[in-house]
Parts: sequence; structure tokens; C-alpha cells
Amino acid sequence: MGGAQETRDGVGLTNLDQPLLAGGEVTKRDLVDYLDAVRDRILPGLHDRPLSVVRLLRGQEPFMQKNLPTYTPEWVRRTAIWAETSHRQVSYALCDDRRTLLWFANQRAVEYHPALVTATHPERPTHLVLDLDPPEGDAFPAVARVAGAVRRALADVGLVGAVKTSGVKGLHIFVPVHPDTSAEEVAAATRALAVHTERLDPESATTAFIREDRGGRVFVDPTRSGGATVVAAYSPRLRPGLPVSFPVAWDDLDAVTPGDFTVRAVPALLGDRDPWAGAMPAPQRLPVDLVAEGRTIPVPRVQAMHEGKRRAKARRETGH
Repeated sequence: MGGAQETRDGVGLTNLDQPLLAGGEVTKRDLVDYLDAVRDRILPGLHDRPLSVVRLLRGQEPFMQKNLPTYTPEWVRRTAIWAETSHRQVSYALCDDRRTLLWFANQRAVEYHPALVTATHPERPTHLVLDLDPPEGDAFPAVARVAGAVRRALADVGLVGAVKTSGVKGLHIFVPVHPDTSAEEVAAATRALAVHTERLDPESATTAFIREDRGGRVFVDPTRSGGATVVAAYSPRLRPGLPVSFPVAWDDLDAVTPGDFTVRAVPALLGDRDPWAGAMPAPQRLPVDLVAEGRTIPVPRVQAMHEGKRRAKARRETGH
């Protein structure tokens, strides 16, 4: 066993000087030190939310962990959720405190993907989220432009949101919703807002779920709702240099790139601030007519599945 060992908050930390990624520019110590430094900023976004993490074990491909392993300490809070796809109970962690966060860091958990619902109220999403996914290549200026259209679409219906980098190439726009809002209402309103955004800037934005139909435009993804997860603000991402999902002021979007925010840069950028908490508006009621409009818009995954079958049938019939 190589590397340094130490204990923080009762958690034994091992192999801290091992490189996390090929190239060795970021070590496990960098990950642990970063998460510990920003714990007061990242933990509020994880608190009481079923958590999935992306782990990177030595000599293995990265993997998404939902179900807690059997060796998880007793003191890690957890919640059991039935998974329809695998027909089993999944035991999700609830990362509520520094000790749990450090334990995950020592497990080489790099990315933190909390659910949009809490364990206390699993039927009630706390936020509406629009995920802006760029076309192939480095197209962040286009993503920033479409974020401006989302902002206008929200303003047109009396809503406001906060924006953060995804930590990779996209942006996430969060709109806190009133506690009595149902998952179905959030999903419908998200679809409607995506369509409004596409209408405002059809040259740059698209709601086409099938990638080949996007024509080099930014995909306004309306499917992050209900039981979905979204990477937490301040979470590292598994990319060279460990970039971080970082809050950005709306008016600063044109002046930044996602690579500006890394585990080594962010603690100094933050100081004592929590810009994500500062940017987040109060919970809002979704306009009734927006929800009603969204109910008339097909669910993208279902629509894409039917369209895929239709195209496959057409190819078979034409021989192409």
C-alpha cells in the first residue's frame, strides 16, 4: 500500500498521494482536500437526497454507484428506493455531513449526483432543471447564448432561475419550485419551457431528443425531472484536471469557460462565499397555463422511441 495515511473526523484516509487520473497531475489528496475545503458549500445540495456517485478505482473503468456496498460504515445514513428497472431495493446514501463526504472521497468517489427529490418527500421535486447539452466539439459560447434564451423564456412566464456549469461542456439552469408542486407538473412545465426556448432562438437551440436531428444546435434537455439526478453544484467531474460544476452569474456567462473551474482553482475563487446559495431564488409556483401547455407536448424519450421504431421500419421497407 503506497501513499500517506491520515484521519479526519474519524475517517481513515489512505493512498492520498496516488494519482487519480492518467498523467498524474491530480492526486487522491487533491480530491479529498478539495471536497473538505468546500464541504459547507456542497453538503447543502446533497442533504437528505438519494445520492449516486461516480467512482474511479485503480485499474478499473469509472462506474456509477447507486447501491451502497456491504462494507459501508453503519453511520452512513441511507434510504431504500425500489428500482423498477432492476426490480430490487436500492440502498442510496444520504450524504449529510463532513464524515460521510470524507468517506466517499476516500472511496475515490469523484462525482456527486443527488436526486431532485429528498428522502423525506420522494414524490416532490424541489427544482425544475433545464440541461443545456452542446453539440459535438467545444461549443460553450453557443451554450451560453441558449442560456440567455432560457432566461428570457423563464422571465416571459414570471420565473427566475440560477445557472451553473455542468463541469463538462454544458450548463444547468435550476428553478426552485413550491413544495406542493408534483413531479408531473414539473415535468410538464420543463417540456414547455424547452419549447419556448427553442422558439426564441431556433438557430441555436433544439428540443430534438434524437442526436442526429439536432443539426449542430444546443439540445435543451427537458427530461431532468422526477426521479432524475443532476450533478451537484461544486461537484468535481471526471475529466482531466478535475473540473467542477460551478455557479456563474447570468451576466458573466460570456466571460467564462467550464475549464476555468477546477478542484485546485475553486477554493481560492470561493473564499468564504457560496455563490450557488446566493444566486438561488425563493421557491416559485409554476404558472397553471405553462403546466397545461406542457401536458400537450409528448415526453421526449417516448416520442424518440416511437420515432426510432418508425425509422427502422422505413429502412427495412426501403432497403436503406
